[in-house]
Amino acid sequence: MTHAQLKARQRTERHAHAEGIALRIHRALSWLARAELCDDEDGRFIFLWIAFNAAYANDLGDMRIAESRLLGEFLQRLSRLDDQDRLSEMAWRRYPSAIRLLLNNRYVYQPYWDHQNGLSGSDDWEERFAAARRAANIALANHDTGTVLSIVFQRLYTLRNQLIHGGATWDSSVNREQLRDANGILGDVVPAIIEIMLDNVGEHWGDACYPVRSE
Repeated sequence: MTHAQLKARQRTERHAHAEGIALRIHRALSWLARAELCDDEDGRFIFLWIAFNAAYANDLGDMRIAESRLLGEFLQRLSRLDDQDRLSEMAWRRYPSAIRLLLNNRYVYQPYWDHQNGLSGSDDWEERFAAARRAANIALANHDTGTVLSIVFQRLYTLRNQLIHGGATWDSSVNREQLRDANGILGDVVPAIIEIMLDNVGEHWGDACYPVRSE
């Protein structure tokens, strides 16, 4: 689904949307549109991630709940609501190779970088990396889409941090392959997420971050 197709549907249905879901979808679509205009991998990834974030994020307050947990819960929920198996189609038919490459790439595994930076509690990163791959392989074998996507998005979140926090060079040759794979996945998953949310506007999605206020 393209931005234009999703926007056309949203315009016809938004009068019946509650404020929280309406704002989430409106914002996510705006960033998806911007991502479609990008001609570079770095910019496209950043705009796609903002679109994803607009769709899922709640006001985190004092961050009592880890964002990785929120990501996982959101993706598991979407997988359960996806009665047309859009997410499963992507995981099993369109991007199985790209997903496996991301899962086997230590450079998008945060504990690896924690170890490189000398953080305490990260000496066992290799064991944890192997355990995460085993969990992903079990989920792949069981066609557990929600778990697979949760693990994949943990890797994408590390890639997101590298870019947003200045830990990468624009248009660098170092991370091109993983960015291309990430953009392929996000470029299809984000529109699917928006469509699933449009199919389930009656669900409780919570308030969007930074609601619009005019005073």
